[in-house]
Amino acid sequence: MTDIIELRNVTKEYGNISALDDVAMTIWGGEVIVLVGPNGSGKTTLLRIISGIETPTRGEVYFQGAKADASRSQLIKNITMVFQKTVMFSGTVYENVAYGLKLKGYSRSQIAAAVREALKTVKLEGFEKRSAKRLSGGEQQRVAIARALALDTQVLLLDEPTANIDPKNASIIENVLQTISRQKKTIVIATQNMAQAEHLSNRVAVLNHGRIDRIGKFHEVFRYPSMFLADFARLENVFSGTSRITEEGTSIVDVGNGVNIVATIEKSGNVTIYVRPEDIILSAQPLVSSARNVLKGKIAEISNLGSTVRLKVNAGKDFSVQVTKKSFDEMRLNLDSSVFLAFKASSVQII
Repeated sequence: MTDIIELRNVTKEYGNISALDDVAMTIWGGEVIVLVGPNGSGKTTLLRIISGIETPTRGEVYFQGAKADASRSQLIKNITMVFQKTVMFSGTVYENVAYGLKLKGYSRSQIAAAVREALKTVKLEGFEKRSAKRLSGGEQQRVAIARALALDTQVLLLDEPTANIDPKNASIIENVLQTISRQKKTIVIATQNMAQAEHLSNRVAVLNHGRIDRIGKFHEVFRYPSMFLADFARLENVFSGTSRITEEGTSIVDVGNGVNIVATIEKSGNVTIYVRPEDIILSAQPLVSSARNVLKGKIAEISNLGSTVRLKVNAGKDFSVQVTKKSFDEMRLNLDSSVFLAFKASSVQII
């Protein structure tokens, strides 16, 4: 795998405000890397630095091993950014998508072919003659993505591509990004949508107050979350309680409402623990399991996520559980169904 962009100790200051603080990271060619973090963490500033729109206060940006020059021409030529707030020019959808190609001097036939392919990719065939400004917000965002795709640059940057967009258009945009990622285009996405980060990314980079807190594959980063990660990502199955160490070398954590959770940690006193929804086994029948934690509860919420179903189960405390749609249907579950939960002591992480 070849690096396409490298940031070396990049800092960006606006007066007394430090938007980025000594950021060092490499973006590999053909990967999808997702920047996550709360508002003000530096995600958009980092995209603007990568795109060449902004210059670092300190530090250096390299593109394909060469230092970006003062004019940032290499970045601007090879990288396209789609902004969170979409701006449509007056005119038709065709004219909006063709705009950048005209500036680059493409022939009429080249422009027609590129626009046709880009609109097909974003599922807007037949929209060519429509007024771009009269489209819905989600459709305008798809036009903006088509405009970027038509330029066929090496790197595509997207800032919160589905924020404040209706579910139908958001789903289409996510499918588009999955499609172009399979074509090995390098994509960098800034988002606060954790499900999107998980499904689209090869790697995620977590930003916290302008610094990279963690970087790696999604499940590596979130398997052992910090309090910061648990808070901003709104992780489920996070419980605080009092822990006591047993003679076996494990701990029992009293999280209230009669719920005691066994964990393979040796810590006494106040603790906060986390159990991934994917690590919890759900059954409609009493479980025979070696798992140290077995609880009985009732289904309080059901969320259909397509191939999977997310359940909220009240078992003294609310637990989120994820099962396949097939398993859910086979167990014939519904709201208020009684179910059993099981998870290993080793699945309980302290944060």
